[in-house]
This record gives sequence, structure tokens and C-alpha cells, in this order.
Amino acid sequence: MIYSLYRGLTTITGPMINHYLKKRLARGKEHPTRFPERRGQASIARPLGKMVWLHGASVGEAISLLPLIDEIQKRYPTFNVMITTGTITSAALMEKRLPEGVIHQFVPVDRLPYVRAFLDHWQPDYAIWAESELWPNLVVETKKRGVKMALVNARMSDKSLATWQKLKGFIQTLLGCFDLCLAQTEKDALRYQQLGAQHVESFGNLKYASPDLPCDEEELVLLRKTLEARPLWLAASTHNGEEVMMGRVHQALKTQFPNLLTLIAPRHPERGSTIVSELKELGLSVAQRSQKDELNPQTDVYVADTLGELGLFYRLSPLVFMGKSMEPLGGQNPLEAARLDCALICGPYMTNFEEMMERFIDGKAISIVADEPEIAAKLTELFRDEKARDVQAANAKIVAYMQAAVLGKTMTALQGLLGKGEG
Repeated sequence: MIYSLYRGLTTITGPMINHYLKKRLARGKEHPTRFPERRGQASIARPLGKMVWLHGASVGEAISLLPLIDEIQKRYPTFNVMITTGTITSAALMEKRLPEGVIHQFVPVDRLPYVRAFLDHWQPDYAIWAESELWPNLVVETKKRGVKMALVNARMSDKSLATWQKLKGFIQTLLGCFDLCLAQTEKDALRYQQLGAQHVESFGNLKYASPDLPCDEEELVLLRKTLEARPLWLAASTHNGEEVMMGRVHQALKTQFPNLLTLIAPRHPERGSTIVSELKELGLSVAQRSQKDELNPQTDVYVADTLGELGLFYRLSPLVFMGKSMEPLGGQNPLEAARLDCALICGPYMTNFEEMMERFIDGKAISIVADEPEIAAKLTELFRDEKARDVQAANAKIVAYMQAAVLGKTMTALQGLLGKGEG
């Protein structure tokens, strides 16, 4: 009943959806030349042969699928592989990090004409969706065509569970389309089972299987030489409001560390110029990487507003604060920094990574702070106590490799859909 209503609404509101998409395009929220993909119009021809289609909503989900894509290419070398995402940032990152031969497309907006045009063109044989984004028309229409479907790295927050429990018939329709559901944790698995998912298992979080972030080694050597005498720290994947907070933290620390450099890598690099303006209003000397500003001894804050360079800045920074964690927004993935020998600090709101955070806390691998003074105090402590910093970084690295077997177990489970393979 509810799905029928949803399907009808997304059909009759077509003009409104088109207007909304055009507004997004005008604001730079949609890709200027690949915009037709959002309406299901492919930008390239479909290659011959079987097609595995993977979907990850944005950057985090897409990155978690990269090791899976590598394994699929190894074990099924004759299969074509395509990944869809929904954001410009994720598309740009996929362009840099996808293996040769893998196709990227923007996921179509969830309106039947767009969904059907997408499926008519690509005709996937298998569909593997990551985490929790379920577009009803796309899910149901894919299943109607006999596509074998799996939901991997599935998670279910308290909020989502409460919502779906009120719409149990709707979610049962969607989850019933998936032949296999692989959850991140046993808690997630139980929730999916309660909501009607079939063949549910839990092998762990695929984010543990992600490779180390790439890095331009020449650029790393150059930056280390430029900054070798300066204490520095990184605020990574920050969101609106956190950059100004980190600017004030810098000002508090500078009385003790006059030569301090604060690095800020915003989650959305297109905000770079706005962040620079906000920090300059605090009286700070700011350099902007996207503008190729010079880093000099007077620079207080370096805004790293570029895409695909987080691996560079993690390797440069012994101390890392994880963004999106000072307000109840869910936090950011700490694993990438943990693998690269960083001592980690975060705010109290890491709810998108509850199971992961339990491991970090139990392993004494992260410091949790409540406010600006505590951020400044913890940074001061770890700047002054190099041994404690190194121990915490080493603990974080141990946690980061705890579930290394998750990829192999996931691929074994997927053999039921994809077949035994050739690799």
C-alpha cells in the first residue's frame, strides 16, 4: 500500500522533481555535463557480457566497496563492473581511485521513467548495494527484472529502526527484494531480520578491508621538508561550524606552541573559500591549498580543500581530530587515519560508528573530548608526551586491522549470487 502511494507520488510529481533537479544543477550540486545520468540516460555504451552493478550513496559507502570491486575483478575477470553514486564529490573520488575498466555512473533519481531507462540500458545481472540507502522504485524495479541482489555492509541506526517499524509492510517489500543481506554487526543483523530481510549474516564492517589512502610521495617529502620544524595537527573531514571552532583551538594552543600549524581538511572541499574567510575573521593567517597559496612560517592554518589528498595529510600529521563529531551528526570513519599511524581525537558524537568506537575505546586507541577547551587540553597533552601519543597511535593501528578477514568472508557469501568464479 505505502509503496504504491510512493510510486504514484514520484510519478505525478515529475514536474516538481525536474524543477528541483534544475535548481540543484544551478547551485553546482549536480554534475554539469553528466546531469542526464540522473535521469537514467547513460553517458557510455554498455559493454557486452555479464554486468555486476554496485551502489554506494556517497564517499564513505563507495570507498567501502573498493576492495570488493578489486576482488570481483580478480575472481570474475570476464564480468563487467559498474558502480553508481549520488554526489559530485564521490564521482570525482571514484575517477581517481577506481581500477581500470570499472564504469562509474550517477545513480538515477528514484522516479520510474528514470529508473527504467537506467535499467533498460545497463541490464545488470547482479546488484550489490552498500549500507542503508534504499531507493524504493530502483530496488523494486531491479528485482522485477530478475536481477540477483545483495545488501552488503548493511547498518541500521536506532532512528532508522524506529522509522521502519512504523512502516513495516513497506520495508518488508524492499528488503524482500534482496537475496542476501550482510550486516556490519550482529545487532544490525538482528534488526534486519526483524524487519523482514532474508538470508542475513554478519561478518564485520567492510571499511576494515579498505586499502590505505593513496598519497603523492613527492608531495609528502616536499611538505615534510617545508614543515619539519613545526608542530602540527589535522582536523579531518570537518563540517560547517567545526572549522571556526578549530581556529579558536589554534589560538588557544598558540600561546604554548608559537610555531604551531593547524591543518583543516573539510569534508566538502567546495567550502574552502568560505572557510578561509571565516578563519581570517578570527585574525588568523590562512593559506588555501586549492589556490596554491604559499605555506610560510607565519601561516596559522592551512586549509586543505582538495579532493583525494587526505592520505597525504594523515601521513603528515601525528595528531588527528575526526570531524562531524562535536554535534550529533554521526562522526566520520576513524579507520583511515588509524592505519596511517595517527593518534586520534574525536568529539562525543560518533554514532554512525558505534561498534567501531567500542573497539577503539576498549583498545585505548582514541581520545574523546566534549568541547573546545578539552580539544585544546588533549592536543597539549599529546604534543608534550610523545610516548603517550605513539602508544595511542599504535593501539589505533591494531584496532584498524582487527577485521581484516571480513573481505574474504563477504566474497565467499557472494559466491551464492555470482557463482564460484575463475580466480
